[in-house]
Amino acid sequence: MPSPSPLRSSLALCLLAASPLLHAAEGGVGRPITGQQIYSNAGIIPPEPGWVMSLTSIYYDGELKGSGQVPIIGDLSSGLKMKVSYTMGNFTRVWDTGKGRWNYASAIGVPVQYTDIQASLTGPRGRTVGTQDSGTQFADLLVTPIAAGYHINERDHIALSLPIYVPTGAYNDNRLANPGQNNYTFMPTIAFTHLDGKGGEFSLMGALEFYTRNDAADYRNGDILRLDGLWTHGFGSGWNAGLVVGYIQQISDDQGPTADKLNGYRGRSVGAGPTLGWSGKFADAQANISARWIPEFDTKNRPEGNGVSVNLTLAFF
Repeated sequence: MPSPSPLRSSLALCLLAASPLLHAAEGGVGRPITGQQIYSNAGIIPPEPGWVMSLTSIYYDGELKGSGQVPIIGDLSSGLKMKVSYTMGNFTRVWDTGKGRWNYASAIGVPVQYTDIQASLTGPRGRTVGTQDSGTQFADLLVTPIAAGYHINERDHIALSLPIYVPTGAYNDNRLANPGQNNYTFMPTIAFTHLDGKGGEFSLMGALEFYTRNDAADYRNGDILRLDGLWTHGFGSGWNAGLVVGYIQQISDDQGPTADKLNGYRGRSVGAGPTLGWSGKFADAQANISARWIPEFDTKNRPEGNGVSVNLTLAFF
């Protein structure tokens, strides 16, 4: 049985706390941004009951390369450029399950999104929509009814969860800048974390994303596989630095009249970049602050750009 003491400083639950975002595969992106899903100690659910609160802000700037078309709000666009600022406040409850290798938690995330998008619609619905649109509104809620964590030993841990995006965000099929996606998204997720005992870690996360149909646009996004990795080295005094890598692959075709014109429009992206973090005590809470920059370098049927994020997590046990 692993002792809980090494885990008190492990701010896990980032698989519940920060899972972005954006337009659907219909908008050329999907909810995930490359390399932005995994966070420190992603495979650990703490053994002690309490609350974990986090604030994550992600900025993404990208554009579709080449002269290809992209489906958006049920039409086709001959180009796509976007800037998105997405901020989510997340509240996680670690349940009191007593001693043992298993621990459980639930979470809810409330996001606000600023979207600035440029696109030239030329599609079959034949509507006149401006080529540029922007706005700041609430995006879709992220609800995790249950997450289960298993402590293999003091250093190795696994977490299983089912985050669900609920279509509560603003959506208008006559606007380009939509923070909501008008569909449910179910994301079964598994994460593994190995702690090196010196302030560093190695974490892996894998997930599948299953989208329901967007009835307003008559469009259903294909299923998406995403894999993320995080490695950090501790430098003492709570500081660490390392590398984050991300891979996103659409594994089934989009469905709908617009998707049929693009042969299913399967997308892919790969990115990697540095991360820097600090953990320690802040007042009565265990705190974790981290930042990362992930440039994308291999994309298909998705915008290619840069994602920058900052995360603050406070745990009260």
